[in-house]
Amino acid sequence: MRRYRSILASILALVMVCLVSCGSPQAAKPPAYSPTQLQIVQQYEGNVLKLRDRMTELEQFIVNRDWVNVGTFIHGPLGDLRRDMGYISRNLSGKAQKTASQTAKDLFVHFETIDAAADAGNYSLAVQNYAQAIKDFDAFLSLIPKG
Repeated sequence: MRRYRSILASILALVMVCLVSCGSPQAAKPPAYSPTQLQIVQQYEGNVLKLRDRMTELEQFIVNRDWVNVGTFIHGPLGDLRRDMGYISRNLSGKAQKTASQTAKDLFVHFETIDAAADAGNYSLAVQNYAQAIKDFDAFLSLIPKG
């Protein structure tokens, strides 16, 4: 009888170990971004958002066929946008970083095409590339982490 008690105690101890090891909470995922990365992204995000809000000015210049101001706007207020988007892109992680870099490149191709269209006075090309630029701009902003 004594022998059965020790075997029963061993079995119960083994069951308890299994229950405790299988019942523990899931390990938390490490954060995707370090505090430093988030700080850098937030630092430049404000500038990028302000310039996105000012894109309606570029639209008005295009609609009014004010080609001088189209070029001035692209090279003036939008001049620092490439740098700011680059800082943000480099501080994103993995696939978001690659996507953001490509989206930023696409955006600037549209700006260059708008600038060339302004030089040539080509309204339809400017309008078409403005619409694509807005899509790329919004796609870039959707990649920025919140928090």
